Amino acid sequence: MNSLPAYSGARISGCWTLRSDGSGGGEGSLDRLLPSVSSTGLSPRKRTTSQCKSEPPLLRTSKRTIYTAGRPPWYNEHGTQSKDAFVIGLCGGSASGKTTVARKIIEALDVPWVVLLSMDSFYKVLSPEEQTLAASNDYNFDHPDAFDFDLLTHTLRKLKQGKSVKIPVYDFTTHGRQKEWKTVYGASVIIFEGIMAFADKKLLQLLDMKIFVDTDSDIRLVRRLRRDITERGRDIEGVIKQYNKFVKPAFEQYIEPTMRLADIVVPRGGGNMVAIDLIVQHVHSQLEERELSVRAALASAHQAQPLPQTLSVLESTPQVRGMHTIIRNKETSRDEFIFYSKRLMRLLIERALSFLPSQVHVVQTPQGEDYEGKTFHGKRITGVSILRAGETMEPALRAVCKDVRIGKILIQTNQDTGEPELHYLRLPKDIGEDHVILMDCTVSTGAAAMMAVRVLLDHDVQEDKILLVSLLMAEMGVHSVAYAFPQVKIITTAVDKKVNDLFHIIPGIGNFGDRYFGTDAPPDWSDEEMDEPSY
Repeated sequence: MNSLPAYSGARISGCWTLRSDGSGGGEGSLDRLLPSVSSTGLSPRKRTTSQCKSEPPLLRTSKRTIYTAGRPPWYNEHGTQSKDAFVIGLCGGSASGKTTVARKIIEALDVPWVVLLSMDSFYKVLSPEEQTLAASNDYNFDHPDAFDFDLLTHTLRKLKQGKSVKIPVYDFTTHGRQKEWKTVYGASVIIFEGIMAFADKKLLQLLDMKIFVDTDSDIRLVRRLRRDITERGRDIEGVIKQYNKFVKPAFEQYIEPTMRLADIVVPRGGGNMVAIDLIVQHVHSQLEERELSVRAALASAHQAQPLPQTLSVLESTPQVRGMHTIIRNKETSRDEFIFYSKRLMRLLIERALSFLPSQVHVVQTPQGEDYEGKTFHGKRITGVSILRAGETMEPALRAVCKDVRIGKILIQTNQDTGEPELHYLRLPKDIGEDHVILMDCTVSTGAAAMMAVRVLLDHDVQEDKILLVSLLMAEMGVHSVAYAFPQVKIITTAVDKKVNDLFHIIPGIGNFGDRYFGTDAPPDWSDEEMDEPSY
């Protein structure tokens, strides 16, 4: 996001890449926080970090550029939603400076995963007769009936709950919705702005803080003239006609009376830094109260129990045991480590495929005889790798699943809090219809795996259609995932009993990513700072 392209047009923004052309970046992909994988530094010889130079900024100001820093857990050790996003409602007359106030708040908050959602995106689709009226400036866009409140309420509720949502993109030149919608996922803070932000009772119930931007009517008219002429291609006569006929009466009848509902009234808009600082202080205090410590909860929960029935461990044959002996040996060369890891991955993936649903399928052999076989009974299979180590399992999946779709999730540990954070997300379009093979090479506490499963559930993937595959897991991680998500199938080649004080698997396999990619960690780095061995 260079400068602020997403603030024009439909005026939807957030702490991720939202392309102004509406393409979304590839087939149904969701580019989050970091650019495409090819430019993230995820090459075999480079270590991934949470502060990437190519990471797109949320805002560029005269003082500094604000970057995202990852999305912390929004669920508890049970895997259920426990942390709704904090929703700020911004209301005010047309051209009162609501978006400017929103930007000022985002800049001053300086927290990750802030979404700016504009009510302008939710204008109703006009009929041909209404289109004709709009073209002659005779359609009232400033009346509550002009907005799709049902879609707006549904969307904001899902977004507040951490779900994946699709946002319509409204074209003010043609007075219609564009074909492509924006996909938005995840937020710590949602700033919702619009002239009718307080006009619906169901919407008001979703707002944790209500702010009214109060700006002099003459200033609003001048701003509207400048905006509609330069940005929306209107002529001055049409703008003034629309203002006198619809905008001014609507403000007096529907908007100004809602000022009494506001928790804070901000005179003079974005220039009132005293009010903005007060808002920011309150939001920070609310976010501090909502902080979660998932990892500590996982370390003390669900332990000393029998392994769950959803777990499938590859049979410990002499072949499997021998490959584990090689890859666990600290003296094993990198070439041998890669070779035998790939062999285990192939066995693991093929084992996982046996848990997919199948149906009887009769074919005719070249000899003209019928053969009763099996075929996959589902729409699609999608593989999702937890970067970076999980990505090494993709070739094994592609080798046995023709034309399989691949998604990627980057989860890393916050060095200050010790909690997992979601930094990057790219999932194929309509993944909610698929059976998903979730790939990570090692699972310790299960925190990263749980976050990845939670992401899939938020994108409407059914829990019983998720298969978590890992070369090595600790009992703690198995229990954590199985307790939180009892319908997720867990497939691994081995389960180790212990985890040390640093949450490393014992006896373990070491830092899988470093050993596979040949990236040796500096002395002041621990495995906890990487994505693959930490959990």
